[in-house]
Amino acid sequence: MGFLGNLGMPEILLIMVIALLVFGAKRLPEIGSSMGKGIREFKRSMREVTNDIDAPAPRRDLPRNDQPGADPQNPA
Repeated sequence: MGFLGNLGMPEILLIMVIALLVFGAKRLPEIGSSMGKGIREFKRSMREVTNDIDAPAPRRDLPRNDQPGADPQNPA
């Protein structure tokens, strides 16, 4: 486990009190809302990138040279 795994209730309360003193009671909801929007945007972007990577490449049917009209220089 990392650093966050060692946080207990007293540590979390201490961090909350320090945040309250530093930012004030009016700014904390704004900060929380901004962080939530940022996390949602990050997750949405990651989901889009993952979908783009996992999506199959579009198939392009190229004209064959042995078919009439396949040559753009000499349409039949």
